[in-house]
Amino acid sequence: MHTIINKYSSDLINALKLNAMGEVTKLGAAMLQAWKSGSNIYFCGNGGSAGNANHLANDFIYGAGTGNGTGLRAESLSANSAVLTCLANDIGYDNIYSEQIRVKGNPGDILIVLSGSGNSPNVVNAIDQANKMGLATFAVLGFTGGRCKELAQVPIHFEVHDMQIAEDLQLIVGHMCMQWLSLQNLSVEQ
Repeated sequence: MHTIINKYSSDLINALKLNAMGEVTKLGAAMLQAWKSGSNIYFCGNGGSAGNANHLANDFIYGAGTGNGTGLRAESLSANSAVLTCLANDIGYDNIYSEQIRVKGNPGDILIVLSGSGNSPNVVNAIDQANKMGLATFAVLGFTGGRCKELAQVPIHFEVHDMQIAEDLQLIVGHMCMQWLSLQNLSVEQ
């Protein structure tokens, strides 16, 4: 067990030193602008990344706003099982997120894709749809970054080849942004 603990800790620390961390400030700035303008922020992912999408939406709705009177308009597109199963059944699993963006998204909103590989068709299609509609697109990615790295306007790509560390980094990036946003002395009218 000690070997795993030491290796995991070392790999995570090394990942936090990668150039991808420089892109986190762009995400924070975009989220601050969305907060000020009342724009929506959408998260999505698959598996553990879907769980992280739910977690981070909660953090931005409540946690970021505790000192400012209101949180951000954040939503996890992974959260509503009725919507997900309806769309998967009727138009295909590849379109569960792109269809939600098509219906809900507006220019100035933000889509944040969380993905280990960056190659799942449903998140690739979500970025493509969001780009067509004028949303800002970000992706927090591991491994090679896949298609999402090519399509996202701002890919935050950690070239790590460990799914658990890739998923940890999704939350770390989100939590860094949340803590920074919670410190902003901001009076948001919504």
